[in-house]
Amino acid sequence: MHLLVIIALYINAINFINLLFQYVNLAFPDALESYYYSGAAGSIRWAMASLIIVFPVYLFVTRLLNKEYKKYPEKRDLKIRKWLVYLTLFVAAVVIIGDLVALVYNFLGGDLTARFILKVLIVLLVSGVVFIYYLRELRNSWRGSQLKVLAWVVSLVILAAIVLGFFTAGSPFKARLIRFDERRVSDLQMIQGEIINYWINKEKLPANLDELKNDITGFRPPVDPKNRTAYEYGFKSGLMFELCATFELSSNALVAQKEPINVPRPYGPYDYNWDHSEGRVCFERKIDPELYGKKMEPKIRN
Repeated sequence: MHLLVIIALYINAINFINLLFQYVNLAFPDALESYYYSGAAGSIRWAMASLIIVFPVYLFVTRLLNKEYKKYPEKRDLKIRKWLVYLTLFVAAVVIIGDLVALVYNFLGGDLTARFILKVLIVLLVSGVVFIYYLRELRNSWRGSQLKVLAWVVSLVILAAIVLGFFTAGSPFKARLIRFDERRVSDLQMIQGEIINYWINKEKLPANLDELKNDITGFRPPVDPKNRTAYEYGFKSGLMFELCATFELSSNALVAQKEPINVPRPYGPYDYNWDHSEGRVCFERKIDPELYGKKMEPKIRN
């Protein structure tokens, strides 16, 4: 139980810090970093899931141990307990010192931004609370009423951070819609790549997606992941074609931070040409022959 409560403490502290870090990243994005919605939302959801499960475990086991200490005071002197508490105090102290060193270093380098200062304060606050709590726990100087107040305060802070995560990362329903749209964009990218390969090899564009089927490579044009209908393809003229799909959300709804500072993209740094609105959207494409090492014009369909 002593080992479990310490492991739960470390998991809670790390995920709480990570959760707050993601909020700071979204509120104060760094123009020098590539920061994407899917990565931020995934980190937020993982931290939320860990706190939702592990933090109640920590509270429950801590309560059981405190009851044991009242019933059997000699258990406070167990070697495993003292070793784990001393280890936790050591780790917390090292984190505090390292945090302050980083603060002074960035101050001397003139690199004190609001983003960095907030992260320093978050680490300092969490490690400081852990250090003070276990120092007093080692000295057995906590009163029952003080522990209850501390437990309520920490619980409310963590609950607020979790609730904020639902507004930041979105509901599970929205997350599923985002995954559908990400899959659609990935499918269209795959189809576009196959169309280009088809043109390179045959010097003409396919009449329909069925012509992309290849028994040797096993390629079959993917279909919409939700309703299992085929994506729309249209040959326009010359080297131009279009691909169409029906999206659940606008790509602007997937952006976690507005321009002009930095825009986290839902799919990747090279996917601006896949921006879409909600509903049916068509992407018009034109193949550049010189880009693919061909100087001739393709055969034009009648």
